[in-house]
Amino acid sequence: MIVVTAWLAGLLFGLGLMISGMANPAKVLAFLDLAGTWDPSLAFVMVGAIVVSAIAFAIAKRRRRSLLGLPVQLPASTAVTLRLILGSAAFGVGWGLAGFCPGPAIVALGAGYPKAVGFLVAMLAGMAAFEFAEKTRSGMQSA
Repeated sequence: MIVVTAWLAGLLFGLGLMISGMANPAKVLAFLDLAGTWDPSLAFVMVGAIVVSAIAFAIAKRRRRSLLGLPVQLPASTAVTLRLILGSAAFGVGWGLAGFCPGPAIVALGAGYPKAVGFLVAMLAGMAAFEFAEKTRSGMQSA
């Protein structure tokens, strides 16, 4: 049941990204181009997502188990650190340069956008480099 629910949630998320235009890099770049031909339509998508997330988190904070019986796992830290700020900035720069972020890139790959392949390869390489750096750093600290 958990796998089916996860699959259905991913399908719904992907459909939402396609319908909203979030998987179309040209539309995303037009939204991010405040000085040019700005397209504000994705702001409504983001506001809708924030409202839904706020409600879901408010409900989740009051529960110990999900509707499927799994433990609710919320972030333990709410601290805004330099690492969080730099990571958010890197995410934003990547999004602005490519017109993709991870979820929409996967949807765009399925929709046949060739740019999505390059983005996903670069994203996976970056993730692997980060994991390698973290393991190296933690290995140095424990030695």
